[in-house]
Amino acid sequence: MSTIAITAADVNKLRQQTGAGMMDCKKALTEASGDFEAAVDYLRKKGQKIAVNRSDKEANEGVIIAKTTPDGKRGVMIAVNCETDFVAKNGDFISSVTSFLDLAVAKNPGSLEELQTLQLPSSLSVNDALLDMMAKIGEKITLSRYEVVEAPHVTVYNHPGYKLASMAGLSSEGSSGIAEAGKEIAMQIAAMGPVAIDRTDVDPRMLERELEIAREQARQEGKPAEMLEKIAQGKLNKFYKENTLLNQSYIKDEKKTVAQYLDSVHKGLTVTAFRRMRLGA
Repeated sequence: MSTIAITAADVNKLRQQTGAGMMDCKKALTEASGDFEAAVDYLRKKGQKIAVNRSDKEANEGVIIAKTTPDGKRGVMIAVNCETDFVAKNGDFISSVTSFLDLAVAKNPGSLEELQTLQLPSSLSVNDALLDMMAKIGEKITLSRYEVVEAPHVTVYNHPGYKLASMAGLSSEGSSGIAEAGKEIAMQIAAMGPVAIDRTDVDPRMLERELEIAREQARQEGKPAEMLEKIAQGKLNKFYKENTLLNQSYIKDEKKTVAQYLDSVHKGLTVTAFRRMRLGA
């Protein structure tokens, strides 16, 4: 029975094509009897095997990147997780994540699942590209989040290191100062981590939890029962000021709320939507 001779040139060619290790490429070509397409499939399956074998591993590192469409009316943010900070800081890893983001900006998929099926310029789907990355790197890699904000004007902020990003949608466009205001608000969101735009947007379950915590604290402090609700409402007002975007103090001028700052830029200007992602949150 004759065997196919696998040359060093063949192995190097496959390595250049896939980024996999030399020994992995040699084994793939041997298993595929020298067929390059079958060898690529073998390596992709190896990526699938890595995903299964490492399913119990924590992929808590990674990168988060946001970008707007050229017209500035839609912002897109994605998070891709890996196991180690070493991989997260790798230029090729960041480049791959950026290519996924560019695809999402161009194609506007309706969900994370749809994004994973879209085809990259390399002709691979995002999902297959993730498998190839796992085959090359040997870590669990997941496209974990995909968020979109649409508004008359959208601004994004990427914190250095790609561990934190935010998007802010403003109610108006075109007027002087609005683009700069968008940048300021996106940075405010990144720094202060609001839970909602305004008081009426807070999840009722969160409000009830805050009220109950405040009541219990007042009880433990020995406050009269008839005062508990008034004290709890007072603490809830503080919660609104600290945790709802428009009621927060503007980080560059604490004498103003964010709502007052926006109104000073353009009468009636407000935030219509925002998103914030932080690695590990």
